[in-house]
Amino acid sequence: MMSRLSIVVVERDRERALLIVDSLKAAGDHDVFVIAEETGLARRISERNPDVVLVDVASPSRDMLEELTLASSPLDRPVAMFVDQSDDGLTAAAIEAGVSAYVVDGLRADRIKPVLDAAIARFHMFRRMRNELEATKRALEERKIIDRAKGLLMKARGIEEDEAYALLRKTAMDQGRKVVDVAEALVTAAGLLS
Repeated sequence: MMSRLSIVVVERDRERALLIVDSLKAAGDHDVFVIAEETGLARRISERNPDVVLVDVASPSRDMLEELTLASSPLDRPVAMFVDQSDDGLTAAAIEAGVSAYVVDGLRADRIKPVLDAAIARFHMFRRMRNELEATKRALEERKIIDRAKGLLMKARGIEEDEAYALLRKTAMDQGRKVVDVAEALVTAAGLLS
């Protein structure tokens, strides 16, 4: 699944960082950058703007999770976190921070590629779901506006719903606009006049 990726690795321990970098290099030709210090993590990740963030910590702190939230909101990029120990509260906080894969019981070289693949796939799946949800919300709002405009036309002109929609549609076509834009203008104008 992984093609050439820009990967930021957050790891304090030099030996573990080298293990991760070697595993990533063995998995493919990736641009890997290691951040050894958690201070200013959000800024440093944002400066690099990686495709993926891989975090390896013994036990994540709430401060680190807040930094991750700032640097890698769920909309930005996949985040894989390897931890030696965790609790339910930290697991939930990590997921809320946008962590796509949360692996307890530490990091092993043979786990890195499959976990990164899973994190990337999960991230893309959730991104698609968020996009679909936004499109659905937008369509529902547009439908509400069109229905309100139809209601105004039906009342003002004494016409049926089909005729009201046909009038909105014709006006939109004549003006080279979307039906929802014409409907919104009508609803706004009606609000000003009442």
